[in-house]
Amino acid sequence: MTDPVRRCPDHGYVAGACPDCGAAGETVLSADRRTRLSKFLSGALRHFPDDVGLSLDDQGWVAWADLVAAVRDHYSWADADAVAAVVATDPKGRFEREGDRIRAAYGHSVDVTLEPTDAPVPDCLYHGTATENADAIEDEGLKPMGRQQVHLSASVEDAREVGRRHAPDPVVFAVDAASLVADGHRVTKRGRQTYTVDRVPPAYLSRLDG
Repeated sequence: MTDPVRRCPDHGYVAGACPDCGAAGETVLSADRRTRLSKFLSGALRHFPDDVGLSLDDQGWVAWADLVAAVRDHYSWADADAVAAVVATDPKGRFEREGDRIRAAYGHSVDVTLEPTDAPVPDCLYHGTATENADAIEDEGLKPMGRQQVHLSASVEDAREVGRRHAPDPVVFAVDAASLVADGHRVTKRGRQTYTVDRVPPAYLSRLDG
């Protein structure tokens, strides 16, 4: 369930009550508007920038002012404060803002080049998917499909949450990330708990029971 975004007078934008001081604060966005705006931002920065009048650079960055203008064209109730609130409280860290520019941290289907990060990679990562995909994954491994890279999760529960977007009872694969990295595959942390890789051959995968 999505929480509304509020502004705590001491700690800024928060989802729901402030986790630091418990203050309710003033409402910046309702839960429904937060969800709608988050989906728009993700789509505009990952998949259809041209459709909303945006031009991403080679690394996926776009001017903050241009994104806010595109949002205002689409939603009469949204402004820079609303966009900043969604970006700051995104639970998965889907967005990166640096000064007067912003980009999606991962998940692109448009052609961009994201520089690698030096964040450590856990020995084991996870991937959730629909049951009907499981046999093909065991045979062929994980491929990017419609995105630029394969997305992996830091925990089983996060992987299940991702898998539930495709099926109510998803299958979760464990990924031997330590061996993947040792064998020369670049695994990069993106956002808060997401890791990306070009592909995962079947030898690095094991299907979890339950």
